[in-house]
Amino acid sequence: MAFVMPFVFSVWVTLLNNFVVEKAAFTGAEIGMLQSIREIPGFLAFTAIYVLLFIKEQKFAILSLGLLSFGVAITGYFPSEIGLYLTTLVMSIGFHYYETTQQSLTLQWLPKDQAAHFMGKALAMKSFASLLAFGGIWLAMEFFSVSYESTYLSAGVIGACIVIWLLMRFPTFEQPHAQHKKIILRKTYWLYYALTFLSGARRQIFMVFAGFMMVDKFGYSVGEISILFGINYVFNLLFASKIGKLVGKIGERKALTLEYVGLILVFTGYAFVESSEIAAGLYVIDHMFFALAIAIKTYLQKIADQQDLAATASVSFTINHIAAVVIPALLGLLWLHSPTSVFLVGTGFAVCSLVCAYFIPDRPTQTHVTRFITTPAVVTG
Repeated sequence: MAFVMPFVFSVWVTLLNNFVVEKAAFTGAEIGMLQSIREIPGFLAFTAIYVLLFIKEQKFAILSLGLLSFGVAITGYFPSEIGLYLTTLVMSIGFHYYETTQQSLTLQWLPKDQAAHFMGKALAMKSFASLLAFGGIWLAMEFFSVSYESTYLSAGVIGACIVIWLLMRFPTFEQPHAQHKKIILRKTYWLYYALTFLSGARRQIFMVFAGFMMVDKFGYSVGEISILFGINYVFNLLFASKIGKLVGKIGERKALTLEYVGLILVFTGYAFVESSEIAAGLYVIDHMFFALAIAIKTYLQKIADQQDLAATASVSFTINHIAAVVIPALLGLLWLHSPTSVFLVGTGFAVCSLVCAYFIPDRPTQTHVTRFITTPAVVTG
């Protein structure tokens, strides 16, 4: 499961900027709107908790992968503004429901002292899958002139075949703690919610506008974008597991502080860069910090009641996407007037994240959720 999602999604995201510019004549406004639409299912991720009333969480995750694969498979056949909005919505429903259940199941199944290291290993597997996708795109489109339609279809069919195999052969694992089947918002989790919100806002600027800048401002081709993505994922493949270990060793506050200081510098660099080579370097450095975000998930695992994990994962995805639904469309309009300002907004989000990270305690627990305040144990129900 850690392999198939990034393999299929990486094909979609790698081709996207070139596909929408070449086939649908998108500007910053349209790409911003498309990305806002892509995040609507993330905003509605809290509804996953109601789906779990009727289907086991593990099977729901696999079926969501199937919907993701279908959405990617049909993308190339709808090269219009409305067509791309609709196929993106289908793909995104599968993607976000899978990500919600994947996070919940991971935090439920793993011991707290092994979670960060395992998440690093899973991230390395995701990077391997993405590298296969990028390499396949580079070979197919640079050397064999394979069409966008065929490339999207091939990725979707491969994903669907793996999903069918998972449904038939994957063993069912028991959940160690029965999960609450209702929406849960707890005041004691406020710092986690804040970190999640800011992470979603900041990541959208990277996902939407950093990649779009490479194509729109510096004229990167599909092959060059694939190589750039490949460099990012080679780093994760080689070092993500070690970064997971590092998070477990130095703790969440230090790990996130390192990430946010780096992102402040990177986003400020994006705002004023005029060299395609320096922009590419910033893009790679930016992606390197993603692995440190494991610390937000392990922070939740340490402070939350174990029965809250599925519901909190659903709610956190909604919180993560509150800004994500609005920001791409608004900043897409701002991009038309001042691309520099778009990235300086990202710098502002990174500064706010750094302030929040300061409140994480050295050893988070259910009774020591923030650095300066000890709270009563969480009461479930």
